[in-house]
Amino acid sequence: MTETATEFRVPVRRLLALTVPAAVVGVVCSVTLVGLSGLAGLLEDWLWDDLSGVFGLDRESPAWIVVILTLTGLLVGLVVRYVPGHAGPDPATAGLVEAPLRIGVVPGLALAMVLMLAGGVSLGPENPIMGINAALLVWFGGRWLRKIDAPLWVILSTAATLGAMFGTPLAAALMLTEIDPGDKRIPIWDRMFGPLVAATTGALTTMQLSPDLTFDIGLPGYDATSLGDMGLAVLLAIGASAVGVLAAYAFTPLHRFVHRVRNPVLLLTAGGLVLGVLGAAAGPITLFKGLEQMKELQGLMATTTGLGFLVFALVKLVALLVASSVGFRGGRIFPATFAGASLGFAVHGFWPSVDVTLAVGATTVGVLVAATRSGWLGLLLVIVMLPDRELFIPMLLATLAAWLVVTNRPELRAKDTETVPPPAPAETTAPVVEDAAVSPTPASPTPDGPPPGEPSPGDGTPRPA
Repeated sequence: MTETATEFRVPVRRLLALTVPAAVVGVVCSVTLVGLSGLAGLLEDWLWDDLSGVFGLDRESPAWIVVILTLTGLLVGLVVRYVPGHAGPDPATAGLVEAPLRIGVVPGLALAMVLMLAGGVSLGPENPIMGINAALLVWFGGRWLRKIDAPLWVILSTAATLGAMFGTPLAAALMLTEIDPGDKRIPIWDRMFGPLVAATTGALTTMQLSPDLTFDIGLPGYDATSLGDMGLAVLLAIGASAVGVLAAYAFTPLHRFVHRVRNPVLLLTAGGLVLGVLGAAAGPITLFKGLEQMKELQGLMATTTGLGFLVFALVKLVALLVASSVGFRGGRIFPATFAGASLGFAVHGFWPSVDVTLAVGATTVGVLVAATRSGWLGLLLVIVMLPDRELFIPMLLATLAAWLVVTNRPELRAKDTETVPPPAPAETTAPVVEDAAVSPTPASPTPDGPPPGEPSPGDGTPRPA
């Protein structure tokens, strides 16, 4: 261990030189996220408030919900079918971090994302905004700063977008420890230096541009930690993660079934109609990505039974599966979080003696671990939703219990089918080694050079002095 650790001398000047580009990346990724989200918010207000009033309806009218979701499906389908780049690859088969897209894909993907967010589809912005930011930075960086290769641009944009999206660089720090990017012979903090600069500036920029952004859902503090509560948190997380696993088992069959319809305009329009019917039946709280809707759940406790909250959770999961399967461009983290929180309120509704904060935290962790296969991300989201340090130990135990359920099970991601075109490769000025910067299982290092399959020096990671 000592010999390996002293084999390299960390080039501090290289780390310092990376600081400015990484900080710029953080600002750019945050501005892109906030800008597109703000545009979607303006369009949402016009569609759901102003335009509905013209017809004597409002955003909660079942008929308007069906009309807008169906129209959204039609418009996104037209974008996927006719706009150059076809709005990128099928999001149902993609993870949060993928190979960078061609720059020509970005306009269509951005348009599809804005329409999806404004139209009330039960998906979040995470996957498309990750792809947009990575494509922009790889393209511009490859032309203006060639000393940094494409794999590092992808890692910087990933970290910056995570920091901007969750309002804290801790999100990027935790997830990057799972990805473990770069040359494994270099200490991890040296490899994470640039990405954490990007994540920090991304989070700070979002805080300045969106000062009201918060994930706190307003539940009362939790201060009754006991062995019984820890055991209850474990049981609830196991049950919630089992629900998430069932959704994962249903994902690929549903995806294959709906893609018998080859025309994306027809497929997305039909999917929008289904989402509209689900939303009209369960209520507008089950629409959109779920972040703001989660904050409304506490206010419904006096008028909604446990069964009602259970319906919210199940409808949200079904809507997530349908929206992602038919090809709406969006991510699955935020709607899964809403489903997990709703399950916690359902538990409290059925058994009022169960602390609502503990129940919501445990079920949210369970669903998120099943949906994302990231224990850190599930734990982080619960901490920012329920900022109470007394919850940390029971939530950590809940995360570990959920992990035992989901390990070796299918993740909430559809297996690729031949009906979906493969992702378009990025245009870069240097060869892109797919997964070279993000793979958690790198090739074994050689004594005289980088590990086989690693990018050559210039990828931005520290190298031997």
